[in-house]
Amino acid sequence: MATYDVVDLIKTKRDGGTLTDGEIDWVVDAYTTGVVAEEQMAAFAMAILLRGLDRTELSRWTAAMIASGDRLDFSGLSRPTADKHSTGGVGDKITLPLAPLVAACGVAVPQLSGRGLGHTGGTLDKLEAIPGWRASLSNAEMLAQLEDVGAVVCAAGSGLAPADKKLYALRDVTGTVESIALIASSIMSKKIAEGTGALVLDVKVGAGAFMKDEASARELAETMVALGTDAGVTTVALLTRMDTPLGRSAGNAVEVAESVEVLQGGGPAEVVELTLALAREMLAAAGRDDVDPADALADGRAYDSWRAMISAQGGDPDAPLPVAQATQDVLAPASGTLTRLDAMAVGLAAWRLGAGRARPGDAVQAAAGVTWHAGVGDEVREGDPLLTLHTDTPERFERAFAALEGAFDVGAGPVEPRPMVIDRIA
Repeated sequence: MATYDVVDLIKTKRDGGTLTDGEIDWVVDAYTTGVVAEEQMAAFAMAILLRGLDRTELSRWTAAMIASGDRLDFSGLSRPTADKHSTGGVGDKITLPLAPLVAACGVAVPQLSGRGLGHTGGTLDKLEAIPGWRASLSNAEMLAQLEDVGAVVCAAGSGLAPADKKLYALRDVTGTVESIALIASSIMSKKIAEGTGALVLDVKVGAGAFMKDEASARELAETMVALGTDAGVTTVALLTRMDTPLGRSAGNAVEVAESVEVLQGGGPAEVVELTLALAREMLAAAGRDDVDPADALADGRAYDSWRAMISAQGGDPDAPLPVAQATQDVLAPASGTLTRLDAMAVGLAAWRLGAGRARPGDAVQAAAGVTWHAGVGDEVREGDPLLTLHTDTPERFERAFAALEGAFDVGAGPVEPRPMVIDRIA
């Protein structure tokens, strides 16, 4: 590989120039191996934030990040593969019912997930509320489980896109998190390296999402779909609502319990709606649009698949989930219709109760979180519980209550229901 002067490359991008394939390959590799210093890559990331990367540059940048580590190969499986990525939101437990549901329909789901940071929670944190369940699997264990069960949700190994892991940490402390190009390449480098044949993206929009407005969410979705397409992965994105928290729970064990309800044929209507919408996209992208996932929910196959998936990773699907040592209710201030419930406020309350972490490596409480007893558009009565706060450390209640001040409105109805899916981008 040819070598370059990183300062010249920083100046090129700073001044709005275009980087060559060789320059991109070199700078990503040199940063990963320590040849390019942190402060130099910080300047480079800021130049990208301000000037952007065109489609050719961004595709090459993403490919270079993938090439920095391992790439999994599922071509030997007896069924096609499809994966889902969500940009994160409050109460977003969709991976839990979705992976076993799609597996029950004949498509393998290799879902490499992460831990939560801040108010949105992490899939692995939720599943670790199940007694005995383990997140770390070897590649051989993952392949065997995909063949036998059809679904795996586990921690991503350190060998996948190590350039992204290093750059992600740098962006967090240099004010460059908001770059659409860097967000898209971060997500897609990991997802493409996972080796899935098809990918469905759930891009959240609203108060409880990273992308607060539809225009930004649409730009991110279109950028990621283009990256997947350029890499030869069938990629589709759905823009979905995240002004109101999803379902009736935000936390860890409380979200597992809600997911099990969905898999058993119940659960909140909007969780079922979004789970089925994403399942249909995953099945179609994998060439199995002849199967209706609603049937697998109704006849119990999805729940059987969940039990097999949990058991395969050491978990006991019959074990009672952790219950918080202390709970307190937030009461409805008046009778009427719940017209607003702010997703960010609910997520912040769950985080303050112990369901999330402020820094990587912090412990989380399995039982902590928030449940709410009415959704937007539902009737409530003055003095009845509107939300319930759960924690093992009661001294956290005060700050959680503070987060919920002004977080909801009760007024005259009705509230016009809105579909979860705003748009589809392919």
